[in-house]
Amino acid sequence: MVEIKTEAELAVMREAGRVVARTLDTVKEAAAIGVSLRELDEIAAQVISEAGAKPSFLHYQPRSAPTPYPGVLCASVNDVVVHGIPTAYRIQDGDLVSIDCGAILDGWNGDAAISFVVGNADPADLALIEATERALAAGIAAAQPGAKLGDISHAIGTSGRASGYGMLEDHGGHGIGREMHEDPHLANEGRPGRGMRLKPGLALAIEPMLTRGGDAYRCAEDGWSLLTVDGSRAAHVEHTIAITEDGPRVLTVR
Repeated sequence: MVEIKTEAELAVMREAGRVVARTLDTVKEAAAIGVSLRELDEIAAQVISEAGAKPSFLHYQPRSAPTPYPGVLCASVNDVVVHGIPTAYRIQDGDLVSIDCGAILDGWNGDAAISFVVGNADPADLALIEATERALAAGIAAAQPGAKLGDISHAIGTSGRASGYGMLEDHGGHGIGREMHEDPHLANEGRPGRGMRLKPGLALAIEPMLTRGGDAYRCAEDGWSLLTVDGSRAAHVEHTIAITEDGPRVLTVR
């Protein structure tokens, strides 16, 4: 069921979004050569706890997952597109790191993701990240009251494909609110003018995932991490937004 939020409920989601944004900023600052993904996860746990919030991801287990998720963050490196588990792996010079974070405050969720390169960056990786951010911006701009869900999907897909990149098959964004994943599913490609009409009070997590290669992916043995089949690097960015009478409102910025 698609839930429409009140202004008061969106205000609480905005505060949850601030916690997520602060956590992502802190983790990015701490991400340096030699730092482990597990150490970044511990930093995120501390920031979220100090804000009086709870992590959305820790122990989360949808039907498709073999085990509960073991981390506070999703930390995906290089050819890991999304859902990378924060392990003892230590960041190396030139790694492309994608960090996805969710937080629950007073029963409401915020969800966002960033991608960045640590150390000396390959210009091709920076171009990939910039293209993914453009696709996110295009999706947000299309999230206007009275538009259709497919308008967002079309904007994301058109932007990503125009940049010449692959896009993860069968993945996209989602509704968000009391639960981290709610209806509707938001595909990262689609036809304009199709799907449900966007009403004020609808909250969505918009999250394009682009690759330097093809669209195909595989699941790692851990049951969570999704990797590109061709080994190409990937980027993932995300914001939680609300549909309002005045246009899209981004909830996951500081």
